[in-house]
Amino acid sequence: MSITLTTLAKALGTLLVAPLTQMELVWGVVPLYFGWVVNELTGSKASFGTAMQTGFALVWSGLHWIWQFRQHPGRGGVGQATVQLSVTAAVLALGALALWSGFRRRYPAGCRFLGHTRFSAWLMITLFPMQSGVLNWTWERLIAVLVFAAPVALVVHYGLAPLRRSKG
Repeated sequence: MSITLTTLAKALGTLLVAPLTQMELVWGVVPLYFGWVVNELTGSKASFGTAMQTGFALVWSGLHWIWQFRQHPGRGGVGQATVQLSVTAAVLALGALALWSGFRRRYPAGCRFLGHTRFSAWLMITLFPMQSGVLNWTWERLIAVLVFAAPVALVVHYGLAPLRRSKG
């Protein structure tokens, strides 16, 4: 199967819609959408507050994925479970580090990126259906997440710019 921009766009559409079609996933993904929009409305400067927001979103996602995994063990097979558990562990670790950094008001060396919520929100929202086991992990879906990250970030950033607080 060849990967084209059209197939990637369809894959992205599937990723964005899938969690909204099942009530048990809505409760996990809607707070992520809300957090992403709130962050976009408050500006892009990294702070300890945004580190805490990043940490909360990451921990929220990780915990929801663990709950989903326990509710539907083996959904997708052993390979999918390995990927899901590995990603969940990484997300929980980063989330805990971001929360810890926010509470301490100090980042560990090389971890200032934890103060930026936008990219982590995008990743959590788009990875959500694969991590929840509703959709399988595929290279096409992962490539779609990465290819559309910058264009979507620009559209959201400039689309919400009129609503953002002025700096005066």
